[in-house]
Amino acid sequence: MERIAHDGRTTAYRVADRGGDGPAVCCIHGSGGSKGAWKSQSRESDRFPVVALDLSGHGDSDDTDAAAGREALDAYADDVVAVAEATGASVLCGNSLGGAVALWVALERDLPLDGLVLAGTGAKLAVTAELLDALATDFDRAVDLLHEPDRLFHDASPEYVDASRAEMRECGRAVTERDFRTCHAFDVRDRLSEIAVPSLAIVGEHDALTPPAYHDFFAERIDDCERAVIEDAAHLAMLERPAAFNAALAAFVRRISA
Repeated sequence: MERIAHDGRTTAYRVADRGGDGPAVCCIHGSGGSKGAWKSQSRESDRFPVVALDLSGHGDSDDTDAAAGREALDAYADDVVAVAEATGASVLCGNSLGGAVALWVALERDLPLDGLVLAGTGAKLAVTAELLDALATDFDRAVDLLHEPDRLFHDASPEYVDASRAEMRECGRAVTERDFRTCHAFDVRDRLSEIAVPSLAIVGEHDALTPPAYHDFFAERIDDCERAVIEDAAHLAMLERPAAFNAALAAFVRRISA
């Protein structure tokens, strides 16, 4: 694990590099998650370096005092830019909240990018009133809601589900609520035409949190955007069906490298 100091805090990240000569891919986790969400993508590091970071307040990274919404989104974007600059990563791969952060970096920062992977995410990320209420009043219920069928997982092994629950509880209520409220405020539907890099919209076929239609929208509105559906997976397709996810990711990286 490595760390980069920036903006008065340190951000933790991990680099897997087994000599791959493709562009480095920086992976950004979702709400209440950590860099561990991308452990299976390190298998591709003989093709291209894979970087995974902890956003502020998650995993091994320092927290920020940013409020939910635009402030938190900007802080998370600063985390990503710092790590991408330190590692030379030029492809951003974001899941859910991480996809929103990746989009925000592409729209609002000067970071040179070769590609954008939008995995289980959306240009607008409205959160149900039921989940927002549970995050504010009953965190255990919120964790249960997120782990209902076809939300985070479709048919994952119990150990993955248990690990996901434990990680969300370790992240804690305050940070997880900030994440979801930041998602709820996010809306760049009218700005997708500004995305000027090749993109891949990839989604689990059973994802009820950010369904395939959200990714159709990306493909329709971003000038150069492929779409891929991962069968037998829901929101965390990179964990639930890593071989299929990695194949789609590797194909995209090969295309933009050609």
